[in-house]
Amino acid sequence: MKQTLQGKIALVAGATRGCGRAIAVELGRAGATVYVTGRSTRAQRSEVNRPETIEDTADLVTEAGGTGIAVRVDHLEPAEVAALVARIDEEQGRLDVLVNDVWGGEGFVEWGKPLWEHSLEGGMRLLALGLHTHIITSHAALPLLVRHPGGLVVEVTDGTDEFNRNYRDSFFYDLTKTSVSRIALAQSAELKPHGGTAVVVTPGFLRSELMLDHFGITEQNWRDGAAKAPHFILSETPTYLGLGVAALAGDPDRNRWTGRSLSSAGLAQEYGLTDVDGSVPDIWRYFADHGTAEDGPVDPTGYR
Repeated sequence: MKQTLQGKIALVAGATRGCGRAIAVELGRAGATVYVTGRSTRAQRSEVNRPETIEDTADLVTEAGGTGIAVRVDHLEPAEVAALVARIDEEQGRLDVLVNDVWGGEGFVEWGKPLWEHSLEGGMRLLALGLHTHIITSHAALPLLVRHPGGLVVEVTDGTDEFNRNYRDSFFYDLTKTSVSRIALAQSAELKPHGGTAVVVTPGFLRSELMLDHFGITEQNWRDGAAKAPHFILSETPTYLGLGVAALAGDPDRNRWTGRSLSSAGLAQEYGLTDVDGSVPDIWRYFADHGTAEDGPVDPTGYR
């Protein structure tokens, strides 16, 4: 990738693993200085209890050609987020790209339960982790971002706006993921007078570290996961979305997308990208054409 982001400063909130890590790495590959944040460090794991760390992500950013800076931040704590932004201001004097990818709510979703049967405590924790974190981070970071015209905010969710018209089988999950889209739309309106852009992006069926472990597979034999979930044959690596976000950040005409919902596949089509294996998976188009029922093998022809 060309060094289109040389001299640009990015903050990827929630960059410990998955799409956050991949986006940070690809922004670095494009030349950016990237602050990577999260709660999992080499010294202490978060409640997610995974081995990935923000220091590992920062090292990957630097190895890719950028400058990775790891900062341990709990994005539910306004004081910690404010201190992070103050540090970026002191060290860089600007912020060009904000990526809100904080999540960590997987363990609190109770699929298939109506609201009144779902743990209220767990549901509210899910909302806090996946929604309040984004609001707190934008509230602190946007004053620095709007200091220079042309800033970009990327909200990361699950599902395109069109797909999320359907109920996502969990009240709290549904509310969180659809609300992130609304946060992006609101920010697009508020950034307009400052020449800024805000979008919401989504991967498809993601082969994250957590998902690979869930299926008991590796990236090398990932197709075996389709035996448990047929749609997994249309899955993608986190890098696919990372490449798309980096291309978007380097697009001088990116404002044409402001307020829009963009998928990894849509970004790939727009910017001529592929996943790491050269394929162009598009599960959202498959769902639009065939529905989401898993009643037999999925034919990936024409969808990757």
